[in-house]
Amino acid sequence: MFVTVLLTGIGLAMDAFAVAVCKGLKMQRLNYKQMGLIALFFGGFQALMPLIGWILGKGFEAYIKSIDHWVAFGLLLFIGGKMAYESFKSDDEECCSKFDIKELLVLAIATSIDALAVGIAFALKEINIFVAIAVIGIVTFIISALGVFIGHKFGAVYKSKAELAGGIILMLIGTKILLEDLGILTINLF
Repeated sequence: MFVTVLLTGIGLAMDAFAVAVCKGLKMQRLNYKQMGLIALFFGGFQALMPLIGWILGKGFEAYIKSIDHWVAFGLLLFIGGKMAYESFKSDDEECCSKFDIKELLVLAIATSIDALAVGIAFALKEINIFVAIAVIGIVTFIISALGVFIGHKFGAVYKSKAELAGGIILMLIGTKILLEDLGILTINLF
C-alpha cells in the first residue's frame, strides 16, 4: 500500500514540478527562500487537497468529479496563457518578475485539483489518509524544490523560450486533465 501511495504522490507532483520549473525560469539568481515557499505551497496544497477530498467522501464524489477538470483546465489555461504571452515581451523589461504570493496560491490550487479526486478515491479504498497526505506532501515539496532549481539553471540560457515552453506545458496539462475526465483521452501520462 505504501508503494501505491508513493507512486500516487510522484504522479500528483508532476504538475507542480512543471510549474516549479517555470517559476525557477523567472529567477535571475536562485532564491532559496522563494524556492522553499514554492515547494511549501505546492507540497502543502498537494497534501491538503486529498484530505479535503477524503473528508467529503462518497456523498460528494459525483459533484466534485463533474467539475474538477473544468476548474483545473481554466486555471492552468489562464496561467499558462499569461506565461506564454509574457515570453514575447521585450527583453528590455525586467527579466525576473516579482515574486507574487497570490499567483503562487492560484498555481498551487490549480496543480492540486486532481489530488482532491484522489482523496475521494482514498476514502473509498480505506487508505490511511494521514500516511497518504504526509507522503504526497513531502514528495511534492522535494520535487517542486528540484523543479525550481532545474528551471533556474535552464532559464539562465533560454529564458523567453523556456517561459513559452512552460506556458504551453501548463496549457497542455490543463487540456490533458479536461480530455481525460471527459473520456476523450484515456492514456494517463503522469
